[in-house]
Amino acid sequence: MADAEAATAPAPTSKFEALKQGSGHLREPLASELENDSRSFSDSAVQILKFHGSYQQDNRDNRRKGEEKDWQMMLRLRSPGGRIHPSLYLALDSLADRFGNGTLRVTTRQAFQMHGIAKADLREVIGTIVRSLGSTLSACGDINRNVMAPAAPFSSGGYPAARQLADDIADLLAPQAAEGSYLDLWVDGDLSYRIKPSRAVRKVQQRQSEGALFSGDGAEPLYGSTYLPRKFKIAVTVPGDNSVDLLTQDIGLVLFSDGSGRPLGCNVYVGGGMGRTHNKEETFARTADPLGWVAFDHVMDLVQAIAALQRDHGDRQQRRHARMKYLIHDQGIAWFRQELQRYFPHPLRGLRTEPKARLQDYLGWNRQGDGLWFVGLPLLCGRLEGELKSGLRQLVETYQLEVRLTPNQDLLLCNIASNQRAGLGQALAALGYDTPEEPPVLERHAIACPALPTCGLAITESERILPDVLERLEALRQRLGITKSFLVRMTGCPNGCARPYMAEIGLVGSGVDAYQLWLGGTPGLTSLARPFLEKMPLADLEATLEPVLLAWKQEAGPRTSLGDWIAKVGDERVATLLRQA
Repeated sequence: MADAEAATAPAPTSKFEALKQGSGHLREPLASELENDSRSFSDSAVQILKFHGSYQQDNRDNRRKGEEKDWQMMLRLRSPGGRIHPSLYLALDSLADRFGNGTLRVTTRQAFQMHGIAKADLREVIGTIVRSLGSTLSACGDINRNVMAPAAPFSSGGYPAARQLADDIADLLAPQAAEGSYLDLWVDGDLSYRIKPSRAVRKVQQRQSEGALFSGDGAEPLYGSTYLPRKFKIAVTVPGDNSVDLLTQDIGLVLFSDGSGRPLGCNVYVGGGMGRTHNKEETFARTADPLGWVAFDHVMDLVQAIAALQRDHGDRQQRRHARMKYLIHDQGIAWFRQELQRYFPHPLRGLRTEPKARLQDYLGWNRQGDGLWFVGLPLLCGRLEGELKSGLRQLVETYQLEVRLTPNQDLLLCNIASNQRAGLGQALAALGYDTPEEPPVLERHAIACPALPTCGLAITESERILPDVLERLEALRQRLGITKSFLVRMTGCPNGCARPYMAEIGLVGSGVDAYQLWLGGTPGLTSLARPFLEKMPLADLEATLEPVLLAWKQEAGPRTSLGDWIAKVGDERVATLLRQA
């Protein structure tokens, strides 16, 4: 019997909640439909499939009136901190060619996605990933998603501890009963592939069955049979490194360490999130609020306490209002701190002072600190295909290089010996990476979501046209004589997968070849942009932005970013400049 003080799982209040509760810990109807000959899953099975790391899509370029859609699956990996060991990378590369569309894509949450997988091949693809010591469990769905951390394999400072904390949190918040369902479906129930948390994680995990943390479901003590109300995102970083877009997360942790790298504790931020819906003002992008400082010994307890609080208080009636950002917005951070005491008995202190945040990218050659090197390769939009994909495969296979994926959709080749640098450098130059530390200035930090043709939510293009958009903006920058860069992000819909609301110039799809224009984010990703135009035709891009960029050049100091200048002059002035177009 559940502890008398345990929080009981809320009764289903929507069709989706009932579906989760009746799925047998994320098993049905997916398991049954894997056995039929249909080329697609039912809507109910699709919702359960997400928890297993896959979305059902169709290639919208191939839609024909009166014909069945070109059904295919997108598959996303679970890879905390973006770490991919050589054998897994080689398996993914091969799977993409054999069963996918021949490409791999680095996501903005440091994971690989594969596209174009047929339903009939899904079991072989996921099974091969698991047997190669990878996983897709919890990469999607109403659960904790891939945990982010700085990708750089630095062996000193706070970086090793931050990477380890990300790994530990990923294991801590992995579902337990649903993991059994996952292994049953994809590797015939082989329990040797279970997640193997550390002793410290297991100790904290045991407390999920106690007090308010307990869901009331002994098989799934933290999540219960209905899991979370909505997706849940966490990132860990070190002071000053904002490669992870910390303030866009449900939980953002800044890990402080002493001079020897021993972790001391974390500044904690809660309630960030990017997703919104056009013409639904009750939905909005939001940056996280500071919660406080927590000693390192209690960090994992705090993380699972916050997840349990969201489990119990998040909105399970309206999915567009279900993220934790809305709970904190509606109730306030003071209420959140007070309610958290039911789940977390340890003290929260005031935040420690942090250095100015910077979007670190680690491009080019860098010393790891352990006698080895890594090289960061810019990869616009994160898409690996063609000669670049085959060339990287050969390098990973020849040198047995570990791969790390960044939140900026770039790729790091790691653990390179000094005597391997010259040969690797020549091979990379042959692939077009003569100077990987110097990509085109606007491309360096620009990111985009996949959008068309595979994403069912896309209103218009994103990834496929970002190179052309950046080329146009670069020509405008050169023509105006601007020497500084600015941060550009683009999405095909308002859901915010490429986090456009943090960009200095954010383009958010709102119609065919038309975009909302968001301006005023900062290069360090510390403040939200604001919407200025609802439906800007892409054809008007240069004419629209020229008055703003010209005024920035003429009025701002040499070190003032576009976003900082917009904050200084105010939205009304910027709107006036846009009307001059």
